[in-house]
Amino acid sequence: MTGPWRPVAVPPLRPVPRESTPSIVAARIREAIASGDIPPGSQLGEVEYAAQLGVSRGPLREGLQRLTQEGLLVAHRNRGLFVVEMTDERVRDLYLARAAVERAAGDRIHQTDPDQASQALLEVVEDMADAAASGDVRDVSTADIRFHQVLVDQAHSPQLSRFHATLLTETRMCIHLLEPTYAVDEERVGEHREIARAFARGGARRTDALLVRHMRDAMHRLTGSPRGSLGPPVAGAQPS
Repeated sequence: MTGPWRPVAVPPLRPVPRESTPSIVAARIREAIASGDIPPGSQLGEVEYAAQLGVSRGPLREGLQRLTQEGLLVAHRNRGLFVVEMTDERVRDLYLARAAVERAAGDRIHQTDPDQASQALLEVVEDMADAAASGDVRDVSTADIRFHQVLVDQAHSPQLSRFHATLLTETRMCIHLLEPTYAVDEERVGEHREIARAFARGGARRTDALLVRHMRDAMHRLTGSPRGSLGPPVAGAQPS
């Protein structure tokens, strides 16, 4: 026979915060910047954006301040706020950071479950191939971005995933800028398929070399120069 029911004391918990208007504003504008709908160098007028988003200028300013702190917007004295320009120097620095994160993720994957990672990446490549076959360059770019997200996530490192997330908006800006230089064909798909297969067949050195070559190729397309210190591939690696 059980005793009388007694209520269980509820531990003190903080209320779940609702997403603030400035957060929503920042998210909407961040997405528009990442997708290329607001191109690099564009000026953001408070009156126009407040009206378009249906918010007052106070929350808009707070949202824009957050994007300024993230480095996506830059304030020019007496001129206003502008989307950051993807200069050659900025692109090289971005790809330096991306290479550090993705190469570390690749090394970690080879220590854990490279076959699973290879399969997950090949599934993304198939989506990319389907988009390429239909001539949809925007869907190819979306799959390109997802490929690199999956790669880092397959390392199962919260820190690497967090670092990678901070680079995502500028990465998307770069990939959309690359669209005119990419033929929507097997060339772009093939680069990613080769990296995906290397996890299962090529070993850590080959995978690392392919990642470095892939990053340098993108950086070359964006800057017109292969110059850039992404770090040397692992000794003995053969990219092709």
